[in-house]
Amino acid sequence: MAKLRLAVLLSGSGTTLENFFELSEKGELPAEVVLVVGSRPDAFGLERARKRNVPTAVVERKKFVLPEEFSEAIFKTVEPVKPDVICLAGFLSLLKIPPAYEHRVVNIHPALLPSFGGKGYYGNKVHEAVLKAGCKVAGCTVHFVDNEYDHGPIIAQRAVPVLEGDTTERLAARVQEAERAVYPEVLKLLAQGRVKVEGRAVKVLPA
Repeated sequence: MAKLRLAVLLSGSGTTLENFFELSEKGELPAEVVLVVGSRPDAFGLERARKRNVPTAVVERKKFVLPEEFSEAIFKTVEPVKPDVICLAGFLSLLKIPPAYEHRVVNIHPALLPSFGGKGYYGNKVHEAVLKAGCKVAGCTVHFVDNEYDHGPIIAQRAVPVLEGDTTERLAARVQEAERAVYPEVLKLLAQGRVKVEGRAVKVLPA
């Protein structure tokens, strides 16, 4: 199986990126991170990449007025490394996807979409909303990215229970554990060429 060339976009600590690095080093993820791009210069995920001698770049969101301008700068930065897939890993800015990258940009969201998605739903704000709504099940969703927040075709989901007396932090930890499992599983499917998009539906082809 050929290794996927991954460009990873992030805005924060880079725990998802670290998971990719660790699994790849163990031979459990057929992928190589070839570039990490931060939307903020102080994103700690950039430091995680530098420690492993992975190239980094910064495209600051605040320097652009329109999401279209910011997106163009992101894809110009990414294009020279010729990634197979672009992974969003705690990347908090809206992207406008050029046609050449349709169904090649993947994100993970800490809820079972289409519930608790869209502008303003990120990080602990998602888990707070889940608890406030009295949900009995939470989880995460890996999906292709389109030109709307948390909207593209769903590739995979993983559910976790909401337990009696849960706090935001406890629920977040349980969802993050699910994220660490399902995101790499999707990347393996992509590396195997087993993901097919038909309209809004994603089919996983047999091995």
